[in-house]
Amino acid sequence: MHFEDWLVSIGKSAKTAKSYSGAIFGVMSTWAAKAGLVHQSLQEIKSVEAFDSVRLGIRQLAIFDARNTVGKGMYSAALNTYAEYLADVTQEHIALDINKIFADSTLTETERATLANTRLGQGKFRSRLIEHWNGCAVTGYRDTRFLVASHIKPWSRSNNEERLDPFNGLLLLPNLDKIFDLGYISFEKSGAICISRELEGFETLGVHGQLRARLAKQHHDYLTYHRDVVFKGR
Repeated sequence: MHFEDWLVSIGKSAKTAKSYSGAIFGVMSTWAAKAGLVHQSLQEIKSVEAFDSVRLGIRQLAIFDARNTVGKGMYSAALNTYAEYLADVTQEHIALDINKIFADSTLTETERATLANTRLGQGKFRSRLIEHWNGCAVTGYRDTRFLVASHIKPWSRSNNEERLDPFNGLLLLPNLDKIFDLGYISFEKSGAICISRELEGFETLGVHGQLRARLAKQHHDYLTYHRDVVFKGR
């Protein structure tokens, strides 16, 4: 996914997306090249770690400081957001987590393999949910940086195929993810929310009876399991 498209996908306006993209691949690439930080364009950088080094160099340029002041922080915002974009599309943080797992001498080989496969699977699962939902499954909130990939049938009770099935998941805001995971809300086949009687003060969590999930037929069996096994009742 290109940077400008990614910006729109996380809820930025088309105008902001165009401005950030133009700044990164236009003037800031020119500044970086003239300063010897890159050969041609910032677009050639594919690593978050490499970009962080270049980003620091750009921020130290006098022209950046002057233009960023005039632009009311637009250039620094574009740099920061491009770093988030690289982290998202490269899933570099997952690779770092896996490296840490294999470097942990307290784990057995079997434990390392299990944890690494789990972490890798989480990244794939989240990517599939983002592709399917394009935002929170309930509220429609679009900035995927703040959304959680939540299994409908719990990961611990799913087989390997179910663990990666995008229809066994909802992309949710953190508050909804937590109470869904704990069984205090669920959803009917129609998408209508079910709220447990045990959930006190749910309005303060942003939960109300008009919330609905945008479901496909393939979600139904997983949600039947969730209502029957996980949900704490009405």
